[in-house]
Amino acid sequence: MSDGNFNRALLPHTPYQSGLRQGKSMARMHAADVLRDMLPTINPHLTPDEQKEVIAQFTTRLSRKL
Repeated sequence: MSDGNFNRALLPHTPYQSGLRQGKSMARMHAADVLRDMLPTINPHLTPDEQKEVIAQFTTRLSRKL
């Protein structure tokens, strides 16, 4: 009969932190892809180099927020 104590090794493995990191990484990746697709319609006057700079700034700011 259990006395209320348990051994953590007997608990199922739940990789919460690694899953959370992976989810955030995927969210950043998908957000950058959506911005990359929408940027020419939002501001068609940007050159390809300027688009890359905007996307880089966006991903940097997004990484700080997540």
